[in-house]
Amino acid sequence: MASKKGVVITGIILAAITGASFLSWIIPQDYETTFVVSDYESYLDGVKNIQEVLEESVDIEYQNLRSGKTTPQEYITVIEVTSSQVTTQISEFVASKPSEEWQTSYISYMNAMMKFNSYITETKVLANLIENAGSEEKMNETLEKIDLLKTEYRELIKNSDQARPR
Repeated sequence: MASKKGVVITGIILAAITGASFLSWIIPQDYETTFVVSDYESYLDGVKNIQEVLEESVDIEYQNLRSGKTTPQEYITVIEVTSSQVTTQISEFVASKPSEEWQTSYISYMNAMMKFNSYITETKVLANLIENAGSEEKMNETLEKIDLLKTEYRELIKNSDQARPR
């Protein structure tokens, strides 16, 4: 019961974020989209907050997948939505065009989000292995890659934080 409730709550959170992210796609525009950002720190903080919510959602669902509370198909459904949201965040982030003093921090965070998306994709690979009764060797290999990607994106986030102008 908790698993279904968790999936529903996660789905609602992800749908709300997706709806907000895709609002700019719904409104027809005759020009290239650019985001005018004047407060680079606040914008980066906002992107970071969204990524943290997505990370927490993925972590919960990933643990539920590993413990058998969530089926691989339920997990894949949630992960595909999350991956789409991360891709949208990356696109918006690129279009924000930070000032020169913020570029290093922004680039590092953008790389972290791309690595986070790779992490998400690799957890989907694991879900497919679980669903198709993949070999123990392949699962262990995938688990190692998942751990490595998680370490890498978290390190890139730290690098972004350290590169922020003071």
